[in-house]
Amino acid sequence: MKALVAIDLSPSSWDVIEQAVKILKPADDSQLWLLHIANPEPDFVGYEPGPQAVRDGQAMDFHQQHQSLQEYAVRLRARGTECTALQVQGAYAEKIMQEAEKLQAEVIVVGSHGKGLAKELLYGSTSNQLVRHSEIPILLVPTSD
Repeated sequence: MKALVAIDLSPSSWDVIEQAVKILKPADDSQLWLLHIANPEPDFVGYEPGPQAVRDGQAMDFHQQHQSLQEYAVRLRARGTECTALQVQGAYAEKIMQEAEKLQAEVIVVGSHGKGLAKELLYGSTSNQLVRHSEIPILLVPTSD
């Protein structure tokens, strides 16, 4: 089975990963990708590059996120689950679906934070967008944060 596990590096990310591994029971021919979507600095998207301090801070954030993602992959490999860690930038649901299609994933696994109706109406929900628009099956893992 080819599975894409999209994580946001929140405290519940490991719970999402563990549930994916438990449910998917990766076999020798399984492929598992961990995906983190790094969000670009919205004030500077489409404009000239911002001040060097902002670019440096953003680069440091991306580097730290990439290190955290790699740490999850190392933990999985130590437990015998082979995986590949990927970090891309962009709109969450759109990038998850694009990567899943590109990798020919058979299932997408994401955590569902349940942020509440007010926030969901204001900001939308990545998991809802995935369920509505993805042609690939979605596995939602409820999380507590």
